[in-house]
Amino acid sequence: MSHSPVEPGPPVLRLASTGTLTPGLSVAEVLGMPGLAGARLAAGRAGLGRVVRRLNVLDGPDVRVKPDELLLASGRVLRGARLADLAARGPAALAVRPGRPGDAMPGRLVAEADRLGLPLIVLPAGTGFDEVLNQVLTGILNRQAAVLARTEEVHRALVQIVLCGGGVQEVVDEVAAVLGVAVALLDGDGRVLVRAGRPVAAPAGSLAVPVVAGGFDHGRIVAHGALGDTELGILERAATVAALVVTKQQAVAAVESKYRADFLRDVLAGRAGDDDRITAHCAGFGWDLDRPLAVVVAELDGAQPRGDERAAQDRLTAAWTAAARRRDPGAAVASFAHEVVALVGAEEDATALAAEAAAQFAEQGITFSTGVSRTVAGPAALPEAYEQAGKAVRVGRRLHGPGARAHFDGLGVYRLLSLVPDPAELHAFVRETLGDLAAGDDPEMEDLRRTLQELLDTNLNVAETARRLHFHYNTLRYRIGKLERMLGPFTRDAHLRLNLTLALHVLRMRGI
Repeated sequence: MSHSPVEPGPPVLRLASTGTLTPGLSVAEVLGMPGLAGARLAAGRAGLGRVVRRLNVLDGPDVRVKPDELLLASGRVLRGARLADLAARGPAALAVRPGRPGDAMPGRLVAEADRLGLPLIVLPAGTGFDEVLNQVLTGILNRQAAVLARTEEVHRALVQIVLCGGGVQEVVDEVAAVLGVAVALLDGDGRVLVRAGRPVAAPAGSLAVPVVAGGFDHGRIVAHGALGDTELGILERAATVAALVVTKQQAVAAVESKYRADFLRDVLAGRAGDDDRITAHCAGFGWDLDRPLAVVVAELDGAQPRGDERAAQDRLTAAWTAAARRRDPGAAVASFAHEVVALVGAEEDATALAAEAAAQFAEQGITFSTGVSRTVAGPAALPEAYEQAGKAVRVGRRLHGPGARAHFDGLGVYRLLSLVPDPAELHAFVRETLGDLAAGDDPEMEDLRRTLQELLDTNLNVAETARRLHFHYNTLRYRIGKLERMLGPFTRDAHLRLNLTLALHVLRMRGI
């Protein structure tokens, strides 16, 4: 059995713009109805564009008047009413039936209606209120039905776009075409994601509807121009469809991101295969690993508030991805549990890359520390480089505080100390070398350690050390004697001084 060929590309149902469609009748439309034949507008021409959404009969002073009502009243009842009070309640118009043919509206009443901008309609004598009510109410219901049908038609068109593979750009294009105004989709931070339609030179206003899915605010869809309730309904439908598209895109992106991160984790663990397989596989992600590379590890500083850890990690990943895309399009960036790892070309300045990513966090009060490995020639050496970058970020933060940016080759003696696989061995060395001076919670011992550190830094220059510590010369001499009684004759023993220097360095690395 033969099959007809399928045309490429998703079919798109395009609706034409029909202008503004209000869920009610304008006062001008009400005047043109057969039930009001012979009626005339006595005052309030400025309010002919008001929309009538409901009707009411004013048969006494206690009638509750609601906004957008067409009020029907007899001349006798109206003469006892305060027009300003009625207008303050927001009626669309006032239709008055005179008591006898030829009766004229009082000039005071006409002038007051004109001043208030309230349309004052004079019905022919003998007009039945029931006939007016039936015709106007039928017209309002028909108009509301048309509005609902139009909104449903737009909703079906938007859903069809999504079912045929369209994205948020196609959704916004459709809404802009239907409404005939400029429309934009903004993210949660107010940045424009997509836009469509010709901007209005001086828009009369705008409508904004949040895009919410699964309890998360994904931004809002905004339309600029002279818009009403019908357009609001269309925007609400569009926001629902946009939320569906955004949620789908995020789900797909999350799966792809996890797949890329899992593969990069295998590469850094040395279990992803040979260099040719790794470079070929990563090329499918847009990553260029067939060149000299450095590994960069970024870790958030400090614990984030409960519930914000994932969001902060996502923002860190986004910042690094954006910075890498601008500076090195072939860089590999992935988010692990508590860090972001980037593989960048050796020609790139990793410190400048970190500074660019950090600039995006400046207003969020979040800092991260960065460690950079040595340059390696190919994928086979990446596991070792990853370990170097991890040590650099942790040692750098310990030495320089939050926001540190450290290169493995710049760690000096700390690099050697970080290579000792057993931290307990380092701590034992500190205790054996410093004795009581190793106590971290004793203010006196901490003060003596500072004195020892300055002495070693100045190569035992007593005068310079006293100046730096703001001590009297004799006071420092007394402290040196006390330190030698605790530690041994370090002023005469170069090997002991080396051990003390290393022990103090290890103390600075405590907690790594």
